[in-house]
Amino acid sequence: LKATDSLHTMSSSASGQWEFWIDRGGTFTDVVGRRPDGSVVTTKVLSENPESYKDAAVFGIKSLLGLKNADAVPSDKIKAVKMGTTVATNALLERKGDRTALVITAGLGDALRIAYQARPDIFARHIVLPELVYEKVIEASGRVDVHGLELEALDESPLRAGLGEAYAAGIRGVAVVLMHAYRFPAMERRIKDMATEIGFTQVSISSEASPLMKLVSRGDTTTVDAYLSPILRRYVNQVASELGDTRLMFMQSSGGLKDAELFQGKDSILSGPAGGIVGAARTSELAGFPKMVGFDMGGTSTDVSHYQGEYERAFETEVAGVRMRAPMMNIHTVAAGGGSVLSFDGQRLKVGPESAGANPGPACYRRGGPPVTASGAVGLAVSDINCMLGKLRPEFFPPVFGPNMDQPLDFEVVKQRFEKVALDVSKAFPDAKPKDAYEVASGFLAIAVDHMAIAIKEITTRRGIDVSSYALCSFGGAGGQHCCLVADALGMETVFLHPHAGVLSAYGMGLAEVRTFEE
Repeated sequence: LKATDSLHTMSSSASGQWEFWIDRGGTFTDVVGRRPDGSVVTTKVLSENPESYKDAAVFGIKSLLGLKNADAVPSDKIKAVKMGTTVATNALLERKGDRTALVITAGLGDALRIAYQARPDIFARHIVLPELVYEKVIEASGRVDVHGLELEALDESPLRAGLGEAYAAGIRGVAVVLMHAYRFPAMERRIKDMATEIGFTQVSISSEASPLMKLVSRGDTTTVDAYLSPILRRYVNQVASELGDTRLMFMQSSGGLKDAELFQGKDSILSGPAGGIVGAARTSELAGFPKMVGFDMGGTSTDVSHYQGEYERAFETEVAGVRMRAPMMNIHTVAAGGGSVLSFDGQRLKVGPESAGANPGPACYRRGGPPVTASGAVGLAVSDINCMLGKLRPEFFPPVFGPNMDQPLDFEVVKQRFEKVALDVSKAFPDAKPKDAYEVASGFLAIAVDHMAIAIKEITTRRGIDVSSYALCSFGGAGGQHCCLVADALGMETVFLHPHAGVLSAYGMGLAEVRTFEE
């Protein structure tokens, strides 16, 4: 196990200003600040703590600047804020984006629902289709052929009436997808002007969102952009309003930074994890590990990645049942984080996929913990395992819990709940040797480690890559508690921990470059 000294030489800012690099995750928000003298300071705050602050990123900046929550952020002291966020990702996963209407070429109203008729599970008798991100379809008469010849003129009257009905129903987002618009966008642009005149606040057209052939993937990308951009824009505006004239940049799914006003929904799906890959790759190379597997374990999920000299990107991916065509870092995610909920259904132990998030969080966070449910949830999470096993020690962990954010981790409630689970397990298997709380916690841990090892095999072993010569670059708030067990499960001999491993995704925002991908 190798810990390195600071690898990235921070040049002092000639302007005498701060820089902040932020990763807003599902459970924690990590903030790295570079002082005017080039030194680095960090903090980690809960992403949601409505009793104490409105926005975690702004609160973290104020904390590092020594300001009170009510104080204004001094924009003249800050050179730039570089940020990754899971706001859009969570909205897509939970289907909480803005209400959206789809305008598509007449006769193709079901094209995105039918899509490619792919059946991921060919033996499933009950097929559950993912929920669509648009709620109303408006078919537009008007069509050009592949050579740009107008076969049918755009009939504006029924289209305007359909858009008017959608607007009256409270829909404010429109996605426009027409045949061959990637080559001949004039008709889409006319519809965009029409929708804007009516009052729609978000109009995404496929010739701008994804100007490539293939109607289905172009259409899916456009509808996701229209669905997520408004919620992303509100969050960006909220942060920007607190920061004044400070330059604000966001990490794209592709691993490049983009100015806040140009940041779009389709580019934000892997905004946070992409910063982690940049940070892991750059720091590993500087430490002498050109081949590495990234292991980013946070509060909600674990993201794993492969790096061997260059970033691996995917250009067509599926996220939460929605096909996307936009450049993204190739990241495999598994629902096993510090907040993953533990369950016992009377027959077996289970970890995830549900997460306790930041609110209520694990039981040891003194917010009640995940609820006990009839389906088997036991009121505990993965972080509670580590508390029970002595890997998270209350005396060494920051006392930031409780109503006044001044209490340590609650070991007693964790112990009581694990003892109850041990009793339930012993009752379920009366012929077996009775289990104690420590053994049950160890069993849950073995399951969580197996989930993470399988995720790494998906991106390496299944592609014929032997990871025994690789370094496991462990980062994220929960990475250090599990990395040695995961390395053992994979036969890896080297684990690399950067001094800022706990906030490496945020650190990676500072190492990233401004990038634009042309399609």
